[in-house]
Amino acid sequence: MKIEHYSRTPAEPADGVPGVTVRWVIGKKDNAPNFAMRIFEIEPGHSTPYHQHEWEHEVLVLDGEGTVRQKDGESRIGNGSVIFVHGMEMHQFSNRGESVLRFVCLIPI
Repeated sequence: MKIEHYSRTPAEPADGVPGVTVRWVIGKKDNAPNFAMRIFEIEPGHSTPYHQHEWEHEVLVLDGEGTVRQKDGESRIGNGSVIFVHGMEMHQFSNRGESVLRFVCLIPI
């Protein structure tokens, strides 16, 4: 079993995207066979790329406020929002607030 505060896992640049970091808090290094848990932190005025990939996401917003973009437009998100992104669905998370947008993101591994 692994128990620790997420902040003990170093934040890494998210694929070279300015203002976006990711913490791989649970994953293959922990012998997790099915899912990885990541904590994303997006600085005010920054966004993840508008992109798609084969795997799904399960997301829980912890802090901040922003939007999630999909092919049909944008939806506002904030503390407590839950988002399910289907595999191959175009998506982008943007920080529209004045503080860090922080969310948990689970993906299959």
